[in-house]
Amino acid sequence: MLGKVAAAGAIICQRLRPTIHEIISSKIKACAARASSKLSVDQPCKTAVSDIFSKSTFGSYHILKQKFKNGTTLLATQLVVGPVSSTMTPIGAAQSAASELLSSILDFITRIVENHAVVGELLESKSSQQGDIINTPHSLNGDTSWNPDSESSQATGGFSVAFSLTVMQSECQQLICEILRATPEAATADAAVQTARLANKAPEKEKRDGADDLSFAFRFTDPNSSNPNQGVVQGWRRVSNAQQEGYGTASVLTEQGIYLAASLYRPVLQFTDKLAAVLPQKYSQLGNDGLLSFIENFLKDHFLPALFVDYRKCVQQAIASPATFKPRALATTVYTSSVEQGRPVLQGLLATDYLAKEVLSWARLIPKYSNELIEYVQTFLERAFERCRTSYTEAVLEKQSYLLLGRNDVEKLMRLDPANACFQNSYGQMMENNVSDTESIEAEREMCDLLLSLRQIKQENLIHDDIKVILLASLSDSLEYLADSVERFGESIVRPAIGTEDKNHAYLTNHHRRTPSVLTKTLASLADEYRKLAIDCLKVLRLEMQLETIFHMQEMSGREYLEDQDAEEPDDFIISLTSLITRRDEEMAPFVPQWKRNYIFGGISSIASNNSIQVLGEMKSINLLGVQQICRNTIALEQALAAIPSMDSEAVQQRLDRVRTYYELLNLPSEALLAFITDHAYLFTSKEYSNLLKVNVPGREIPNDAQQRVAEILSH
Repeated sequence: MLGKVAAAGAIICQRLRPTIHEIISSKIKACAARASSKLSVDQPCKTAVSDIFSKSTFGSYHILKQKFKNGTTLLATQLVVGPVSSTMTPIGAAQSAASELLSSILDFITRIVENHAVVGELLESKSSQQGDIINTPHSLNGDTSWNPDSESSQATGGFSVAFSLTVMQSECQQLICEILRATPEAATADAAVQTARLANKAPEKEKRDGADDLSFAFRFTDPNSSNPNQGVVQGWRRVSNAQQEGYGTASVLTEQGIYLAASLYRPVLQFTDKLAAVLPQKYSQLGNDGLLSFIENFLKDHFLPALFVDYRKCVQQAIASPATFKPRALATTVYTSSVEQGRPVLQGLLATDYLAKEVLSWARLIPKYSNELIEYVQTFLERAFERCRTSYTEAVLEKQSYLLLGRNDVEKLMRLDPANACFQNSYGQMMENNVSDTESIEAEREMCDLLLSLRQIKQENLIHDDIKVILLASLSDSLEYLADSVERFGESIVRPAIGTEDKNHAYLTNHHRRTPSVLTKTLASLADEYRKLAIDCLKVLRLEMQLETIFHMQEMSGREYLEDQDAEEPDDFIISLTSLITRRDEEMAPFVPQWKRNYIFGGISSIASNNSIQVLGEMKSINLLGVQQICRNTIALEQALAAIPSMDSEAVQQRLDRVRTYYELLNLPSEALLAFITDHAYLFTSKEYSNLLKVNVPGREIPNDAQQRVAEILSH
């Protein structure tokens, strides 16, 4: 009515930037005051706005602080160290504090923008009715934060919705930079000139390429520097000394730095969506060209490169050190499946798992870049796998068990072995193989014959170092642990975190994420690779114990068992073998579950049984005391194997009873032996029955036609 539209607009332009700055600063001060009021007298004044999240997305961030029941702490605390402090992790207090702080400020800014949208429409309407154009100064009281250079802006004193929105987003950008300790240096001009230039552009409905957005180069200040404002002087030139003092975010944020960019993404994304709802349609694109473009460019150009470098160093440190691939000595002697309760996962893989979970938690904070982060996790999981394979190869290189495992015939027989069923129970379809009982029994016999054909076995061809044996056991369990984690990684990609209350979580919004099905399949394939190597470790250990059995018992070959007195102890080689079995079982007990121990030691009784029976054909002589000695050997071996938990004691006894039955037939007169063969033609093979007649037993008479009679009996 007074014709002062342009003057009113000029006043708004003059006061807008300092007012917004003051509003942001006052809200931060109020937030700091509320936080301080909650502190006790003896606590420091600086605190975070919110506490650490009580629950983790993956549930493993707290394992490093847990203790065993006996009071010992997980040794992983020494090695599992990420590139950021605990408060700066994706679920840390600093992240939640920064997110909440920015959210509260942007919510208030949204309401201001809504008011300015109303005022802007009103002023434009009044100015068009009056038709007056007032040439207002380009600078009021030294304020260069606005610069009307078109007739449309002159009519409103330089004020427009675009101008207001740009100024407010410019202040919010400076606030974000302060939180990130990133000093923005204008690429082309100072912030005020850029603000005016962008504000006076005609709004476009179509999507722009962002070439005219506010663009900045960044330098990052060292939080430990003696001068916290070092490097800031060449940043934005602000309009008053009050503005150059910053916003005081340090009073409410325990930490600041580039890693907070991830937690600021979602508040900015929500702010952009709210702007689209309150702005007139012709200004809708300005919201996308402001803070959202700014934070996305920052994440792409600064945050992600820094994250990749930092985590790559951590992973390299975790898997490069020899100490991280040494089995940890624990106070417990019982295996547990829970890391929190003491599962001795190799520290290198435990650290890799921890870092992978942390990177994937970053992906949940910045879903737009989740594919890049998932691919990055995949790369260092592959690197960790190669480190595991190297460790495995170093332990088994040039050993007979490893060479045997590489043979197709051995691999096929092991797959058909009845013991292979334990892998089906644990690994499901990955190890599924439909084999009949007859095929399994025949495969077991063929496997024994193949291994026994390797005699004489040399000690240097065995993994004689118990440390390497324990490493293989620990490596197998650690690989399985990481395989389970990798599978959960894939599952977490396509579903929200447990306990997520926001049903419109940005991670699940198709508008803001790409479908990662290919990556999920790749992670599943990688998990299979981990499990295959874990199984190879177990197979090598099973073969190793079978070869150790042959190595110890091959002393029976070509020997004369003509004992002159009844010994009270088993043979020395049996004592050595049973001691080895007991020692290795006790050493493996904390590192592998019982079913794996059963698999590792489960092939011994079959090899011992077949070896003992076959070796009779190579003996020169044996007397009755020799028969007793062999029976005593089998009893000692049976007791050692029965002491292993979950071992199928009945199967062990059945196999070794067969040995005792076989050798006790040597005590029978020839006619009684022939009668036994008639009644039990299928208990032993024709060759095994023939050997009973061939061996020299002092005092036993064998008819000349005994072999012919046995052949006739068995032929029928």
